[in-house]
Amino acid sequence: MTLKVSARLESSCRTTAATAWLERLSETVDELVRRWGLTLGPPFDADDGSCAWVAPVGRVDGSRAVLKLAMPHLEGEHEIEGLRFWSGNPTVQLLESDDRLGAMLLERCEPGTPLRALPEAEQDLEIARLLRRLWRPPPPHHPFRPLSEMLTQWAEEALAKRDSWPDPDLVDAGLLLFDQLSRSSSGNVLLATDVHAGNVLRAEREPWLVIDPKPFVGDPAYDATQHLLNCRARLLSEPDDTVRRFADLLEVDHESVRLWTFARLAVESSSASSRPEALVLARKLGR
Repeated sequence: MTLKVSARLESSCRTTAATAWLERLSETVDELVRRWGLTLGPPFDADDGSCAWVAPVGRVDGSRAVLKLAMPHLEGEHEIEGLRFWSGNPTVQLLESDDRLGAMLLERCEPGTPLRALPEAEQDLEIARLLRRLWRPPPPHHPFRPLSEMLTQWAEEALAKRDSWPDPDLVDAGLLLFDQLSRSSSGNVLLATDVHAGNVLRAEREPWLVIDPKPFVGDPAYDATQHLLNCRARLLSEPDDTVRRFADLLEVDHESVRLWTFARLAVESSSASSRPEALVLARKLGR
C-alpha cells in the first residue's frame, strides 16, 4: 500500500527514530488494517498537527472509527496511557491500541467540527469545562512524567540558540520561571498540555470531546496556556483581562496562569521561527 503523507509530517520526521518510523509507516498500516479488520479511507489533512498519521476507517461491524499512528516524540509518548486513564471522560475513547507501534484505533467524533468554529468567548467556556474534568490525580505507580521533563527539553533547545536571542533577559526570566513554577506547584494532577480549540471536536456521545492529549503531571494552571496562546489577538489587546477571565473559568489562580503564559512566550521568543508577536506578548505579560 502506498500511503499519502503530508509535507508537514515528513518535515517533522527529522530524528533517527522518526525517520525509521516513517519508513515503516506503510507496512505498519497494512498490518493494523489486517489485524483489526479495517477499511481504510484517505488520511485527514494535517493542518493542525504534524506528529501523527491519521485516517478514517470502517470496522467489520459497520461502525466508523479513526486510525492514528503517532510519530515518536517526547510530548506524545504517553498518549495511549493517557487515553486509558481518562477512558472517554472527556476524551475520545480508545477502542484498540498497540503500544509498541504507537497505534490507536479511536472513537470517531461526528460531525467532528472543531471548537474553533465558535467565537473565542464560547471556546473559553467549553475548554474550561473540559480541563476541569481532565484534572485528576494520577493513580499510584503511574507511567506519566513530570511536566518539568518537557520543560527541560524546551529549555535545552532554547539555550542551544542563545547567541540569536532577541531579548536575552526576557528569555532568561522565562527559563527561570519554568524551573520555579515546576518546583513550587502544590496541586499536581494529570495534564493534557495541548488542549486548544483545534483539539476539541463536536461529537455524538458528548457535545465536545478532547483529542490528542499529551499527558504530564503538573500544575493545573499550566494547562491554561495552550488555549491562551491560540488567542493571541485577544492577548495582544487585553492581556490581563484575557488571562483573568480564563483563569476564573478554570477556578485557578490567575497570577499562576499569567506567569506560566509569560514563561512560555518568553522561551518561545528565543527561536527565530517563533511568531513575531511572541516577543511583544511576553513583554506585556512580564510587567
